[in-house]
Amino acid sequence: MTTEQDPVKLMKQQVGFAAADRVKSGMIVGLGTGSTTAYTIQALGDRIKSGELKDIKGVPTSFQSEVLAKQYGVPLATLDEIDRIDVAIDGADEVDPHLNLIKGGGAAHTREKVVDYLATQFIVVVDSSKIVDKLGSTFRVPIEVIPMALTPVMRAIEKLGGKPELRMGVKKAGPVITDQGNMVIDVKFDDIANPGEMEKSLNNLPGVLENGLFVDCTDLVLVGEIQDGKPVVREISK
Repeated sequence: MTTEQDPVKLMKQQVGFAAADRVKSGMIVGLGTGSTTAYTIQALGDRIKSGELKDIKGVPTSFQSEVLAKQYGVPLATLDEIDRIDVAIDGADEVDPHLNLIKGGGAAHTREKVVDYLATQFIVVVDSSKIVDKLGSTFRVPIEVIPMALTPVMRAIEKLGGKPELRMGVKKAGPVITDQGNMVIDVKFDDIANPGEMEKSLNNLPGVLENGLFVDCTDLVLVGEIQDGKPVVREISK
């Protein structure tokens, strides 16, 4: 199937490219994880090759984004080498009306949170299906847990009103293992009345490294939509 025959794929490309267009020469860029941000990394590489973009450095949020950056020729840096991140570009699994997020469908939310919160500007790239009225409507909250704490953390989550489930691998026997060597629990909450308080409560559980609630960090959301069979990008900002 060609790109022209696949409007959903073309929409993801358009959103990813639109985010890449906001990067200027000399910037340090947080490189997100996922299918849409993969197009952003590709576009950054194309702009570098053409000479349009110079002296940028990318800070990857996962092995996936690191591999893609190397593939497309985007220079990389670690957090030890830099003193700022000008813009971070990343996807999300849910976006609420206050631009709070659930992330972690790719099990990279811990590194993503470190990079995204450090950025002067955080741009989220999604398709319209990720826009929700309330967090937890369509997606569970991912929680990265060190292996030895798995059982007590799951019990503690149940006391907080959540229904935890260990994330299992696809096309792989056993659980999903993060880039940090930990496990991921996906938690269904019937109601997340206060995402900020829930984020803190989950992170206070001994053995939890990080959770997928991203609160008060998003500056701009680029939303890809299909209108009259054609992809369009709209902006949502605070």
